[in-house]
Amino acid sequence: MRILLCNDDSVHARGIQVLYDSLCKLGDVTVVAPLEEKSTAGHSLTLHKPLRLLHLRKDFYGVSGGPADCVQVGIHELFKKKKPDLVVSGINRGANLGQDVYYSGTVSAAREACIMGLPAMAVSLAIDFHHPKPEAQLHYETAGAIAVKVLQHFEKVGKKKFAFPPGTLLNVNSPDLPLRRVKGITLARQGFRYYSSDILKRRDHRGKDYFWVGGDYHGFEKEEGTDCFAVDKGFATITPLRLDTTYHEYLLEMMEAWGNPVSFFKK
Repeated sequence: MRILLCNDDSVHARGIQVLYDSLCKLGDVTVVAPLEEKSTAGHSLTLHKPLRLLHLRKDFYGVSGGPADCVQVGIHELFKKKKPDLVVSGINRGANLGQDVYYSGTVSAAREACIMGLPAMAVSLAIDFHHPKPEAQLHYETAGAIAVKVLQHFEKVGKKKFAFPPGTLLNVNSPDLPLRRVKGITLARQGFRYYSSDILKRRDHRGKDYFWVGGDYHGFEKEEGTDCFAVDKGFATITPLRLDTTYHEYLLEMMEAWGNPVSFFKK
């Protein structure tokens, strides 16, 4: 099996090294990740400047761009003759739960692979930023072990081929716990997380204003069956995400109520 491994925390992050070590149990792993941290970079491609691909050491490459760039450059440059069987992104330093998936560079790398028609999975570790621990004490190995268990299951079900539906990627989140304390792996839908919308305004030494965007995490919608709720209770979660974000039920209601095509401009 040929696996392309990406992330958004940079090619030097501990999380991607742990996941590389874990995935090597399944096949040949090639790491292509940003040279610098690109957290919350979202799903963007670098179109206004050239990208550099640097070979850092065996199986590890760095790209002077974002996570989606890494998928594009990695596949087109390093997998020319045969595309990878699977693209995995992570382990992200922090959860990607609820609406986080729209900002996450980790999820965006998996989404870019999905757009290219490849099976893809994002893996994140739900750490507590309010009570930070040293990097060495974070349980990346737990997330790596869970990622392997999930992939082994899908490989078995698909008879050596990953049985993800077309246009679908998996979003996996692990609690920051020793593996023995994880209560299990559960399927979950997206939840909703609350953040303050603070924007800090400052003034530089030339008297010009500048801003810091971002706020504090204020908890989540406490609803059973969601990824937020399950991870908080000590479970790892699998949430399938679709490229098609159409609200199909509401679309049908609109068609019934308004007609189709919509006749707004008829006199």
